[in-house]
Amino acid sequence: MTDQGAGDTLANAVDTTVTVSRSVSQSPKNVWKFLVTREGAEALLGPGGELGDKGDSWHAEDGTFGVIRSYHPLEQIRFSWHAAEEAPKTIVDVRLVAADQDQTTVEIRHELIPRYFDAGAIEKRWEAALEKLETAAAVS
Repeated sequence: MTDQGAGDTLANAVDTTVTVSRSVSQSPKNVWKFLVTREGAEALLGPGGELGDKGDSWHAEDGTFGVIRSYHPLEQIRFSWHAAEEAPKTIVDVRLVAADQDQTTVEIRHELIPRYFDAGAIEKRWEAALEKLETAAAVS
């Protein structure tokens, strides 16, 4: 996790960024194929979440929601993420990077998290999503 800003000054207004990554024993093509399935989207967004094309909205059963901002097959998905209706918009960037012929690094970078949010809980959420992606990739 990366935390920007410190002290009791204006820096407290600076948002936080959480970055997690994991190496998956599959090609980017196979990871992407899984990610865009219902099971893959739910691993990332939570139950009920569905990934669509750029501009499509998504909603998960836990109340989180957002809009797909960027959609580049085999490479990247970027979406807004709201923790709840009254919560500010944050941005999540998911990137697939070929590490080897059958290895992919999946990186999730969650930006613009207000400092009063529990960044540790958000980091755990994305770590759990990566765990689900890794587990599913191992059996596919």
